[in-house]
Amino acid sequence: MKISNDGRRATHAVAVGNITIGGDAPIVVQSMATVPTLQTDAAAAQAVSIANAGAQLVRFTAQTPQHAANLANIKRLMLEQGCGVPLVADIHFNPASAFEAALHVEKVRINPGNFADPGRNFRKMEFTDEEYAAELEKIRQKVVPFIDLCKERHTAMRIGVNHGSLSDRIMSRFGDGAEGMVESAIEYLKICEDEHFDNVVVSIKASDVAVMTQTVRRLVEELNARHMRQYPLHLGVTEAGNALEGRIKSAVGIGSLLVDGIGDTIRVSLSEIPENEVPVARHIIAYTDDERRASHSAGTLRPASQPCRRKTKAVGNIGGTNSTAFIDLAPEGVAEIYCDCPAKVSCVRKAMESIDADKPVLIRLAYNDIKSKDELIIAAAVDFGTLLLDGFQDAVAIETPLLNANERRELLQNIVQAAGLSRFKAEIVACPGCGRTLYQLPEVLEKIKAAFSHLTHLKIAVMGCIVNGPGEMAGADYGYVGGAPGKISLYRGIECVVRNIPQETAVEKLEELIKADGQWRDKE
Repeated sequence: MKISNDGRRATHAVAVGNITIGGDAPIVVQSMATVPTLQTDAAAAQAVSIANAGAQLVRFTAQTPQHAANLANIKRLMLEQGCGVPLVADIHFNPASAFEAALHVEKVRINPGNFADPGRNFRKMEFTDEEYAAELEKIRQKVVPFIDLCKERHTAMRIGVNHGSLSDRIMSRFGDGAEGMVESAIEYLKICEDEHFDNVVVSIKASDVAVMTQTVRRLVEELNARHMRQYPLHLGVTEAGNALEGRIKSAVGIGSLLVDGIGDTIRVSLSEIPENEVPVARHIIAYTDDERRASHSAGTLRPASQPCRRKTKAVGNIGGTNSTAFIDLAPEGVAEIYCDCPAKVSCVRKAMESIDADKPVLIRLAYNDIKSKDELIIAAAVDFGTLLLDGFQDAVAIETPLLNANERRELLQNIVQAAGLSRFKAEIVACPGCGRTLYQLPEVLEKIKAAFSHLTHLKIAVMGCIVNGPGEMAGADYGYVGGAPGKISLYRGIECVVRNIPQETAVEKLEELIKADGQWRDKE
C-alpha cells in the first residue's frame, strides 16, 4: 500500500460535483436522507439541514425512475436555498433508476449484488468456468452503457458492496465472506478499467465490524496485487444502530481503518435523524487524523491483512483463550502497557514489540485531557477498537475523570462487543432508515432494545424495508422487517414466519415467537 506524506493511502482523485474524494483532498463526510424522495419540499429541506450540519454529500434512495427523476426537483429547491451540496442516488434492483439518476445528480451508487444479477435468494448455483465467464459478459453488457452515460454526464459512480446483498452467483463461487465481497467489487472495477472510467469510489460494508474491516483491508491488498488503480474508499458500518452502541461500532470500524490511512469518505449510519451522524463522523476524523500522523511518523502502521488474536499463555483468567478481561492493575505474570500520550495506537503498537511473544498484556489507556464524554467515547472506541482488532485482546483498562467505575466498564464492554469478541447484551442490528423505510424505525428500535437487550445469546435485526432484509440480516437469529407501510414481517434467520402484521403488535409478536422457540430468558 502506497502511503502519502500525511500517512493516508495514496489514491487517485474522484470529482463529485464541486467536491473531490481521494487524492490530496480531506476526508469527506456524508449522510443519507430519511424523507421519501417523492416528498420534494420535505426532502429538499432535510438535505439542506444535513448540509448545514456539516455533511458534504447527501444521498437519497431512488427506487424507481420516477424517484430518480425527482432528484432534479429536490436539487433545484436546494439551490434556491443557497445549498449546492452534491447529491448521490442510491440504487438497488432497478438499473433503469440508475440511468435516470445519472442525468440529475453528481454521483450514483450501484450495488453489484443486484444491479445486473437477480436479488439474493440464498440459492446454490453451479457454474463451469466457461459458464461463469458468460455470466460476467452478461454483466458487462448491462454495466457498460451505464458507464458510457456517466462519462457523458461527468457523473461519479460508487460501487457499493454490502455483505448482506451479495448475489447468489458470487456466494456460490466465492462464499459469503471477505473473498466474495472483494470479488463482487473487483468484477465491476475491472469493467470500469476496461472502459477507461476511473471516476469511481468503492465501498465494502457489513454490520459486523470485524468482517467490514477485514474485507476492506483485503480489498486494498487485492488492488495492489492485481496492479489495479487505487480507488478512493467509502467507509461505513451498516446497521450500526443508535445511541452509545451505534457510535461505538462506527468509531471502532471506521476509526481502525482511518488510523492506518485507509478511507477517503465516511458515513456514520445511525438509526436517528441523519443530522446526528455528522458530528460523530467529524469526531472520528479529527481524532484519527492525529493518530494516523503519529503512526505514520513512528512507522507503526501494520500490514493490511487482518491478524489473528495474539497467542499468549493464560495467567488465571487473563490471556490464552479467555475472553478479554477488565482489570485496573496487571497481576504477576501479566505485562502492562500504560499510555497517556495523544497517539495511543502507535504508542501501544511500538511497546508491544518489546513484550515476550506469549506473555499476556493489560493495555491501560488514560484520557485525562479530554473534556467531553462525546469525544471520550469516540477516542476510546478508536484506540481500544483498533488494538483489539490488531489481536491484542488479553485485558484492557481505561483511566478518565469523566466516568465512574461502572461507566468505564460499560464503555469497555461496548467496545469489546463492537469488535465482535464477547457479548454483554443482545446484538441489535438496526438500519439507519431512508426514504424506503416503512415504519417509525427509531421509536421501534428503542422498544426492541428495552424488550430484548437482556437476551445476550441472540442477534436481532431491525430493518426498515425488504431491501435491507432478509439479506442484510442473514446472520441474525430474528428479524423485524418493514413489509408494507405500517406493516411488519418477522423472520427466524432468513425464513419469514409472520408476514405483514400491524406495527402496533409486532414487538409483542416477536416476543411470542422467541418464547415459542424456547429462546426466551427472563431478566435477572
